Amino acid sequence: MSPTLKFLAIILITLVLSAIPRTSKARVTAKTDFNQTNSRTLMRRLNLDDGNSTSCWESLFKLQACTGEIIQFFYNGETYLGPECCHAVHIIVHDCWPAMLNSLGFTPQEGDLLRVYCDAQARLEPGPDSEGVVRVDNEND
Repeated sequence: MSPTLKFLAIILITLVLSAIPRTSKARVTAKTDFNQTNSRTLMRRLNLDDGNSTSCWESLFKLQACTGEIIQFFYNGETYLGPECCHAVHIIVHDCWPAMLNSLGFTPQEGDLLRVYCDAQARLEPGPDSEGVVRVDNEND
């Protein structure tokens, strides 16, 4: 090997080796920034930063507990879901993670059916202070 070629090889190896520590530091910094941004986004998506996360997680566990009812709702054509199950669906769809039902394996159509059914059930159920009395306001008074 000629001396010029050896010299160029040594220079090239030196440049490559000197660049390695710099790029690894840049990667670590970029990874750290990515993780911080990612965790903030994840917290926002999971509603962990607004104080409602407890009811979201509780509703998710209630939804897991009423899986049998949901399967019968779709498979056997049952047109009834218990109030606890519907309440869990309502909280998850409206207050927590609207796409969660899709993530749990329900098709978008099944998720829509659950949402519509449980929204209708919520409107039909009397409130705790109504005692079954329907109140009609007269606009002329």
